[in-house]
Amino acid sequence: MLRSIPLFKDLSDTDIAVISDLAIDKNVAKGNVVLTEGEIGDSLYAIVSGRVKVFIGDEDGREIILKILGPGDFFGEMSLIDSQPRSASVSTLENSVFKVLSHSAFEASVERAPRIATLVMQALAKRLRDADRKISTLALMDVYGRVANTLLELAITNNGKLVVGEKLSQQDIANMVGASREMVNRILKDLSDRGYISVEAKTITIHDEKLPPSF
Repeated sequence: MLRSIPLFKDLSDTDIAVISDLAIDKNVAKGNVVLTEGEIGDSLYAIVSGRVKVFIGDEDGREIILKILGPGDFFGEMSLIDSQPRSASVSTLENSVFKVLSHSAFEASVERAPRIATLVMQALAKRLRDADRKISTLALMDVYGRVANTLLELAITNNGKLVVGEKLSQQDIANMVGASREMVNRILKDLSDRGYISVEAKTITIHDEKLPPSF
């Protein structure tokens, strides 16, 4: 089970056994908050099953979705290392099962299997690159371009078709690109009218990967 998580897939059987001994299982039902932005945290969560959204919000209930994660993904690694307040909140989109590694368990794992520290550092470097790319997208693209870019980032091939892997509502997409639902509605309609995409039961199929950057 642990080896299916990319963070741990290259570890030896001995290292996997170390983590398995120290990690605990946690089950969280759909619609519940796993981590809260600003709280002190010290644990890494690896997703065994289910899906979560990582987001930041304000006191008025508005939110920006930073990432949607599924089986094999992980979160909470920054607070695992520095024990600082959480930089974002995480809530479950489905009933989910996690492997949880606390700060003390992580330190014990590193002492017994030093390669784990290298893999976590590599994962942090990748997250930083992803964050840089997202910042660049938000800063340099207009809303139309951000919607198009987000659809392409989430696209997977399914039965020979290129589809957005997550069944997102227009509000979900708006929360991911920092725009209003009404604006996202206009953009999706325009892309559909021009034959670039089709939308059916929240499933978005992309017919042309060269989505236009603007109206």
